[in-house]
Amino acid sequence: MASGKNFSDLINGEQPVLVDFYATWCGPCQMMQPILQETASKVGGMAKIIKIDVDKNPLAASKYQVKGVPTLILFHKGKPVWRQSGVVPAHQLVQVIQQHALENA
Repeated sequence: MASGKNFSDLINGEQPVLVDFYATWCGPCQMMQPILQETASKVGGMAKIIKIDVDKNPLAASKYQVKGVPTLILFHKGKPVWRQSGVVPAHQLVQVIQQHALENA
């Protein structure tokens, strides 16, 4: 989806970016799709949400030490400010995004 300079440009922006490191063969990763859609509808323009396939982007996964999928990392101005592996409920993702967006507004 995003690679190289695109990924770097995205996470280095002013807007927080939630990155879902996933794999197509991963069951819990598939469970995250509707959760991410719900999260996106609740946070609107407060943050971007992108998905990175670890099999197609092994360098990005390696750089951020993604050992298992799904791993969610919230970046703000290029720095990881929150991360969690496994399925994360939408209300928790919304809370984390709102907290970081407000802290850095």
